Amino acid sequence: MTYLDWLKQATLRLNGGDSPRRDAEILLGFVTGRTRTFLMAFCETVLTQSELAQLDTFLSRRHAGEPIAYITGVKEFWSLNFNVSPSTLIPRPDTEKLVELALECLPQTPCEVLDLGTGTGAIAIAMATERPDCLFTAVDKSEEALMLAQTNARQIGANNVYFLQGNWYKPTRGRKFSMITSNPPYIDPTDVHLSQGDVRYEPRSALVSEDDGFADIKLIVQGATRHLNQYGWLLIEHGWKQGEAVQTIFKQRGFQLVRTYTDYSGNERVTVGRWFKP
Repeated sequence: MTYLDWLKQATLRLNGGDSPRRDAEILLGFVTGRTRTFLMAFCETVLTQSELAQLDTFLSRRHAGEPIAYITGVKEFWSLNFNVSPSTLIPRPDTEKLVELALECLPQTPCEVLDLGTGTGAIAIAMATERPDCLFTAVDKSEEALMLAQTNARQIGANNVYFLQGNWYKPTRGRKFSMITSNPPYIDPTDVHLSQGDVRYEPRSALVSEDDGFADIKLIVQGATRHLNQYGWLLIEHGWKQGEAVQTIFKQRGFQLVRTYTDYSGNERVTVGRWFKP
């Protein structure tokens, strides 16, 4: 069977998904070790029996709904390749908006940044590659997630990121930072979307938060008042209908210049606030 024949067959089998053709191309490229350009230019290349067997296994997993990133073990974020596993959330393009805003708010001089619930390390590592003069501390309560994040930092070459295990601010021991970033759990436990799509395979602890999805956001905002330097920034990613409520949480804790930004799809995604203690 040729590359082209397999792509046609796989696309038909995955029909009904978000992007069946692209999913098939990613799987084919992963198994053959070829670029997308090569696959198209040499579409009459014949697959080996070993490649066909591996593709059949991966295609079955994708057809069952398993995320492409968990099948290949890799996801691109901020033009960097991150290792992923079922112990972490899959980095999403929407989160790049948080990185973009954070880089805009960072002081031009060297400073320290705290990333809470770092997962794969995507936010901290992406920022660290842009600001090698700054020191980034990434915290996660999952040992498995931290090991993966450390591997990502090493492979990408982000030597200015340090990793600590613990729940939210606990491992920071009273330290203060010029910026705190986080993509915390923010989905209501009763949300029907938890049983749909890729999130079915992602760790529930990284998705779900009590109090209608706001419990962890409230903890982060409250703790930020003790861990931010004067005029420091707090940036939190949240759900597309949570902007107004998150702004209220920020303002109740004394944050100023509070504003919610939309992601690249036009949905509310990141709320930003600046800490000022009179």
